[in-house]
Amino acid sequence: MKTTNSLLTRITQTAGQCGGRPCIRGMRIRVTDILEMLAENVSITEILEDFPDLELADIQACLVFAARRTDFPRLTA
Repeated sequence: MKTTNSLLTRITQTAGQCGGRPCIRGMRIRVTDILEMLAENVSITEILEDFPDLELADIQACLVFAARRTDFPRLTA
């Protein structure tokens, strides 16, 4: 099993590619595209079949990336 930090190396951001949005391994497959498909109940198997260049670790990387982006510090009163 890969560590979360090694998974995150699969997420790239390149100026001029997909508007600078986070993509998977420099391909023009945006993290948001994968997350939206998962939210629409598209199975991981279907995603991997539709995008043969993707690997399971790429999908895991998208989930870790999203989790890290939503981990806000807890506010206390």
